[in-house]
Amino acid sequence: MQYQVTITEILKRNILIDAISPKEAEIAAWNRYRSCDIVLDYSDFIDVDLAVINNQKEVELSQQNLNPLIPYFKSTDRTFTLLHGDCFKLLREFDFKFNCIFADPPYFLSNGGISIQSGKVVCVDKGEWDKGKSQQEIMEFNMEWLGLCRDKLKDNGTIWVSGTYHNIFSVANCLTKLGYKILNVVTWAKTNPPPNISCRYFTYSTEFIIWARKCEKKAHYFNYELMKHINGNKQMTDVWHLPAIAPWEKSCGKHPTQKPLALLARIIMASTQQGEWVLDPFCGSSTTGIAANLLGRHYLGIDQEIQYIEMGKNRRKELENPQTYHKYRSKIKDIQFIDSLYPTTVKEDTNITYEDLPF
Repeated sequence: MQYQVTITEILKRNILIDAISPKEAEIAAWNRYRSCDIVLDYSDFIDVDLAVINNQKEVELSQQNLNPLIPYFKSTDRTFTLLHGDCFKLLREFDFKFNCIFADPPYFLSNGGISIQSGKVVCVDKGEWDKGKSQQEIMEFNMEWLGLCRDKLKDNGTIWVSGTYHNIFSVANCLTKLGYKILNVVTWAKTNPPPNISCRYFTYSTEFIIWARKCEKKAHYFNYELMKHINGNKQMTDVWHLPAIAPWEKSCGKHPTQKPLALLARIIMASTQQGEWVLDPFCGSSTTGIAANLLGRHYLGIDQEIQYIEMGKNRRKELENPQTYHKYRSKIKDIQFIDSLYPTTVKEDTNITYEDLPF
């Protein structure tokens, strides 16, 4: 007989199981998910019903639900993975802890404003995902995704969140409410900001990046000595003078809020060690992942916009060309510096076994 097993609000899946009894169907479902590294408790089974299937298409669709998460793209060395979909849903569907998270969430600025790009006046609307929300809606949005990310951080892990005054205060409040400890608020001072065309206030030339750790009393990793060396053997401050993206970073297209590799490289070097995992829940064109792989880290990116996921995949494929890989490293000053100090810094120790994603 064929039973339909309904499983837990978390997985929200129905499975068709051939079994001689409802109890055997539960056990078979449990064992099947266990083979995918998803651990279920018997309390996760909501119902087991005898399924009468008359349509073969229904059977095929139900069988598809047996699959665990399927990456949109995974590099051959498994250090770069992309998931296409809504991070609010996908983060609930797997259990894995990351060393570091970088997030560039929507700023909710797409309300018909204008700016200057390449000397031309352009609309700053970026897409439906960036449409304005009320302050209450923004708070609810930030509380939800930051809560999901906290569950995905190791106890000594840290998170970086970028923003402007439009959203960064909400982010800071939510981080505090959720139990994070804010470590720094880095000011990224852009060395080449777009001009202010209204001439009625100061030119916007900065963004803010909050750095926080998961737990108040759990020590985090900080590569203090390297940051000091990069800064001329002086303590690095929380004001970073770095340019916006350069033309060579747009080889596969341009995301409207794309961050420069120099910025992400510094963040990753400061707060992670080689071989560790970095998550980006709003990955866009995967600048975080490119920087991570250039520095010998592992990466998972999530985005709901297929054109940006495709852009990230193409950018990662570029790195498979050794000439492109070395060219990119040579264009990032912080990486140039560590290459001069530690020529073998990105070579992984083959005796170390790193964790891997469960999909």
